[in-house]
Amino acid sequence: MLSYRHAFHAGNHADVLKHVVQMQVLQHLNQKDKPYWYIDTHAGAGVYALEEGYATKKSEFRDGIGRLWSKKGLPPELVEYVELVRSFNADGVLRHYPGSPFVAERCLRADDRMRLFELHPADHELLAGNIESWGRRALLQKADGFAGLKAFLPPPPRRALVLIDPPYEVKDDYQRVVTTLEDALKRFATGVYAVWYPLLQRHEALALPENLKHLPAESWLHVTLTVNRPAADGFGMHGSGMFILNPPWTLADSMKEILRALTKALALDDGGAYSIDYKGK
Repeated sequence: MLSYRHAFHAGNHADVLKHVVQMQVLQHLNQKDKPYWYIDTHAGAGVYALEEGYATKKSEFRDGIGRLWSKKGLPPELVEYVELVRSFNADGVLRHYPGSPFVAERCLRADDRMRLFELHPADHELLAGNIESWGRRALLQKADGFAGLKAFLPPPPRRALVLIDPPYEVKDDYQRVVTTLEDALKRFATGVYAVWYPLLQRHEALALPENLKHLPAESWLHVTLTVNRPAADGFGMHGSGMFILNPPWTLADSMKEILRALTKALALDDGGAYSIDYKGK
């Protein structure tokens, strides 16, 4: 199925959590001189217009990045994230939101490399045009990122962040995340793997983090951000989670302050909450 378009949800609370975590991991990798790869299994279109097209259908960004846009007193990590988004909006008005490839591009250094997968024909075409100026630094494939990932593991520098962010529009995506990571850890046990998933009242979503905890990684970090009470009818996403295998050792502590601030800023009702769980080396 190729009906999902991330443009409907660009800049929402889930994007905020995902991209803040992404930035924190990449900046940690930047602390060593040795280059690394950023690999994105579901890269999307790259940049999203917020005042036209799909994003205007529900304007989910207003309760995501929109709530942080002019907010004072944010932790330094969130200030840095907002400033990154501001760099795509030169006139100071929130009109565009960067997807994960462009968040990564602003963090990567000259010798670091990017490997991107996008299977949706329209989004692949958009992304190809958006990153054309990046040259050989970035390689984009119109392919299934789950299947294509194995060809890049282990990466030549033996350092990488792999972001796995499928749409979960079919139930198989949940199991494919687990089986893809099982294979990935066999090929590249020391890589950093970050998985985004929705908080939904369905078995597959509830079971995913528990299944990921049983993978043979030396350490993991699991964070969630809930923005509202689950709907009475059981439908709809009330938050999202990030599960990181082999996370930077400093990430758990920094995420506590970040998640407290995000919960305060993004909660829509008294169901707003966050959680942190981790296993150390």
